[in-house]
Amino acid sequence: MINIKKKLSACLDVVKKYEWLLDAYVLDFYVDDHWSKLPQSWRKQLEDLPVEHLSELLQHSDGVARVLWPLELLALRQVLRSLCIRRSQTKQIDVTLPSCPLLEHRKLKHMFMKCVKPKKSHEIKRMAAICARSCQETSISFVVDFGAGVGHLARVLGYGYGINVCCLEMQAALNGQALEIDAKLESMAAKHLEDSETIHFKRPAHLTQRLSSDTTPEQFIESIRQAFQLSDSNFSFGIIGLHPCGDLSGTLMRMFLSCEQAKFLNFVGCCYQKMSTRATHPQMKLHGYPLSSQLQSADNSQLSYEAREIACHAMELYSSRLQSGDYEYLKIHSLRAAAERIIVQHLPELRHSALRNVKHVPGMSFNDYFQKAIEGTQFALLQATNPDQIEADLLHWRRIVCFYTLRLMLAPLVESIILYDRALFLLENGCQVTIESIFNPRISPRNHITSAIKN
Repeated sequence: MINIKKKLSACLDVVKKYEWLLDAYVLDFYVDDHWSKLPQSWRKQLEDLPVEHLSELLQHSDGVARVLWPLELLALRQVLRSLCIRRSQTKQIDVTLPSCPLLEHRKLKHMFMKCVKPKKSHEIKRMAAICARSCQETSISFVVDFGAGVGHLARVLGYGYGINVCCLEMQAALNGQALEIDAKLESMAAKHLEDSETIHFKRPAHLTQRLSSDTTPEQFIESIRQAFQLSDSNFSFGIIGLHPCGDLSGTLMRMFLSCEQAKFLNFVGCCYQKMSTRATHPQMKLHGYPLSSQLQSADNSQLSYEAREIACHAMELYSSRLQSGDYEYLKIHSLRAAAERIIVQHLPELRHSALRNVKHVPGMSFNDYFQKAIEGTQFALLQATNPDQIEADLLHWRRIVCFYTLRLMLAPLVESIILYDRALFLLENGCQVTIESIFNPRISPRNHITSAIKN
């Protein structure tokens, strides 16, 4: 706990020093002349730097250096490596994970992952194995899956590992779909498996319920007792969550601590920018950040929306694009920033409004981009009236790539603060806590699982 407290304090000091960079919107790059805010030594080095060399700033470990970086940037990179939670996937964890043969069954494996994208499939398989291991180690009666969606994770746990699962999902339509998929899987299994191969099957219980900070532990326990039709509350369970959004992570932790029957907790968070804070929601009693008593009493613990938002970006993917020479794709930020200048010039009160997402294609002109971006929005009649300014802006697209890379360099620091705060909150409440990188960050950027068991 002492080590985490020290790291948290050091992390917040670094955030304070570079908040001018973290809190800057890339789309304001031309409007607010962000380039001029960089230290002169940085600008001098970055101005003519080949774009692919920027990836060195985003590397987790030492490689062959091709650039003699300014001393401050070198020092910052070293500090970040020492403070941030490691993002590369923890390989040692695979040795202790139980297997699930049905996920490789020729006929049934498609039912487990039907309509599931590769990213989600990677996450479900890894998360299910880790949760199955936790069940073996704690001897619980069942697990509760927060924000279960259509039940893909619960299905792997229930039919693949033979674990009772209660799915909490606020959308009744998704629970309806989950029941249909359960039935189809059972029908397929009856055709292709022997009875001895299905004896371990546990059909998930799907409960339509919205869990909020107002939900009491008694209400929560009663809901899952009814879901499993249990006669009393003499049971134990684990709580799991695969990418609970925003404040749901905090709600999940508080519920875990409040329920005596809850024995373990496994969750991978996401959408940090959607968390409530004292600055954004002063009227709320409980916030998504900060949670630990150390940060709640600290004067410098606040993280801006912009800082929390950049912490959700895909750093490894962007680094790959820098190295690949995929420069056309990298120009999209420059086009959006040029569009923002037009909006601010004509309708300044609508600054930072959402535009349509436009997929960049080689050779796309600014006018092509702009018309697609404003189509169907409140800016549909807006015209680009200063082509010389636009052309001058777009000539500096490399500067935006440099600026965005510098912000992305700090992203793991912000995420580490949030994860350290959550771990410290659980430690303060008498839990054993671990944080591990369980997903490939190139596939799933939010790849850290926070696991806790009660002492």
